[in-house]
Amino acid sequence: MKKENSSLMSILLLSLSFLASSKRHGNPASEMVSVLNQNRTAWKLGKLHESPGLGCIALQYAELCEGNCNVNSTLTCEPPEDDFTQVFAPNCGVELPTFGTITGHVIGCGTHYATPEASFTDILFRDNKSLLVLRNKSHTEVGVGMARLHKHAYFWCVLFSDGGTNSSFALEANGRGIKQRKGCYSGSAFSCSNDAHMICMRLLNSIFGILFVFLLCVLDNFVTG
Repeated sequence: MKKENSSLMSILLLSLSFLASSKRHGNPASEMVSVLNQNRTAWKLGKLHESPGLGCIALQYAELCEGNCNVNSTLTCEPPEDDFTQVFAPNCGVELPTFGTITGHVIGCGTHYATPEASFTDILFRDNKSLLVLRNKSHTEVGVGMARLHKHAYFWCVLFSDGGTNSSFALEANGRGIKQRKGCYSGSAFSCSNDAHMICMRLLNSIFGILFVFLLCVLDNFVTG
């Protein structure tokens, strides 16, 4: 009986852990920032500050690319330079005097939802050219935007800057900025927009994780008698 109770307690604790993890990491764009920093630290480079303002601008950039996703998951879109300060920044609520210098960008798209880890390898950083952008020593902060747009394709945009931590790309309304109608951006004070497909996929991942733990405990009880 003690062993059964212990196993049930393990199921409960691990299930709560999965749910907490799902809630804590419910923003794929913020998760991508963690993946980017893991890659940089592996190359003995400094971690990049997660800038919500830059992340929102990255989301605006990604939305602009709607309809331009190629079959090899590449994008062909380049917004006019003025759009960053005249369109993207106002739409996000970025305070213009704090608009910093964008030192690099990487964009990509996929026909289905993939985890940030898979998107890093298969969509955004598949070649040395994009990896060199990531590993540029002049970068100090990063912003990531992700949205499901044209024909169910997922669009990613990563923007880098050499701005000062907490001083560039500042958002109005005490750092909250303007809530976006589509997608997610890193460091956002708001939850991701209601993309039912993405939400279902992430929920299924959590449920499968809980079921897997449950089956392991049942198997352990069966084997040990």
